[in-house]
Amino acid sequence: MLIGQLNKNELIEKMADNLPMLRTKLGFTQEEIAEMIGVSRHTVISMENKKRPMTWNTFLSLILIFSGNADTKMLLKVLGIMTPELEEFLTPQKKYEKRI
Repeated sequence: MLIGQLNKNELIEKMADNLPMLRTKLGFTQEEIAEMIGVSRHTVISMENKKRPMTWNTFLSLILIFSGNADTKMLLKVLGIMTPELEEFLTPQKKYEKRI
């Protein structure tokens, strides 16, 4: 399944809106999150303050971090960030599996 551009933008916006809360829930500083996802602390600050748009790659990096914790994984679902469509998109499909 492909996620349309409009849906991507909605998911990114929800992540940006909730990034400070999700980050704090895991006890990470802006600098720690920045290092984990390969951006500068200034970029994280700008995304949290809505002065810089979040990229899809950054969004996916954050999904990997927050879905690795049971509490924040549940929050992603409650906040409408981890949608069934996104879960399907992130799940390897049989057509991509190596045939033996």
